[in-house]
Amino acid sequence: MSSTKRSSRDRSWVAYARELGVNLHRARMATGMSQERVAHLAGIAGFTYQKFEKGESRPGHPMNPQLLTLVSLSQVLGVPVVDLLPDWEPQLPARD
Repeated sequence: MSSTKRSSRDRSWVAYARELGVNLHRARMATGMSQERVAHLAGIAGFTYQKFEKGESRPGHPMNPQLLTLVSLSQVLGVPVVDLLPDWEPQLPARD
């Protein structure tokens, strides 16, 4: 696969993760809860949740939460999982 095509796919995944983070932020703001409270109730570290709202798992890497974590967050925030996910499908990152 060419580096241009791989780069395009990687950018697509980064954008998808970033939009998921925005959706988490909006849902949290609607509840009035703090990031720490959401993280505690979902069973994850506060720092992890802070990174999720930025669409990251660690600096420079898009988030890719486990399904259990995503479902826990949706329950804590009181929204269906589908409402947290962006309404478009990313090109999946290349697997080496």
